[in-house]
Amino acid sequence: MSQEIEMIERIAPDIIQVVEERFRILRNIYWMQPVGRRTLALKLDVTERVLRTETDYLKQIQLIDTSKSGMSLTDEGLSVYRGLETFIDAHAGMRKKERTLARTLGIDHCIVVSGDSDQDRKVLEEFGSIVTDVLKEELPERENVVAVMGGTTMATVAKNMDNLETEARHNLFVPARGGIGEMINIQANSICAMMAEKTGGDFRVLYVPEQVSPETYDILLQEPTVQKVLGLISNADCVIHSIGRALHMAKRRGMKDTDMAMLTNKKAVAESFGYFFNAEGEVVYKIPRIGLQLKDLKEVQHVVAVAGGKSKAKAIQAYVKNAPSQTWLITDEGACDQILKEATL
Repeated sequence: MSQEIEMIERIAPDIIQVVEERFRILRNIYWMQPVGRRTLALKLDVTERVLRTETDYLKQIQLIDTSKSGMSLTDEGLSVYRGLETFIDAHAGMRKKERTLARTLGIDHCIVVSGDSDQDRKVLEEFGSIVTDVLKEELPERENVVAVMGGTTMATVAKNMDNLETEARHNLFVPARGGIGEMINIQANSICAMMAEKTGGDFRVLYVPEQVSPETYDILLQEPTVQKVLGLISNADCVIHSIGRALHMAKRRGMKDTDMAMLTNKKAVAESFGYFFNAEGEVVYKIPRIGLQLKDLKEVQHVVAVAGGKSKAKAIQAYVKNAPSQTWLITDEGACDQILKEATL
């Protein structure tokens, strides 16, 4: 395909540019629909006159529809948009960028979504369908246990996942670690339930606090229900988790001012699984929690890490120094470009 694109560019270089521009219009209509012309023109940073010419053509070929509420994609428009995604990504060198990122980070797989989720939260919503596609490709046709972490990114991923069930494959979602203490909608228990609902699987809960004293920890480990779920977690076929910025995560968890100062002094930049890392990937602090530990990831066959936005570039780089090589990183151009930029400095 790349050779054909190069020949087309040589004989008619403006064609590819037109395709890219119209794809960009379709993509933003899809994200914002129904959307008015003025709002879309501002988003795309073009004049309404230029946009009107393009949208009139897209309406003429029945790719978009207009109403009092604004413009929306038709069924055919959605099909064309989905079909063009692969073409546009290939032309933009996205696959090459993904391979470069994976090589730079020292992991097997990277998937990069167009855009920057710091600037447009719709980009983050794309992660859900990509996680679904990865699991469809990677999970075997049998009973699978999928351990899931909590957090705002994971909640968005869960809401945008699709069916994973087949006649031979069934998935059981379990919380990777204890998580009571955060807002209910971003706790691992809630996210497991949402993923199970969206994908057609089942789930189990782990009702233990996020942070406990050593005495309480020992008592909880004796509970039969806790032991059963911990047994499932320890034999997970897949782990899905996010990567956070250290101080942001510490603040969200309500950590003490003294702890915040300690993390600042130790130059913590990343957090995942309750571990805080500096830029070199060294663990500078750990929250004692029940459930999956960082060292356990090496034994998990499929590990999916999800994090996007330019602001998370340093956090991703720091955490991945501890990630097993079989990790799939799902991120966006904002984070990817910043990581690759820093790698060349």
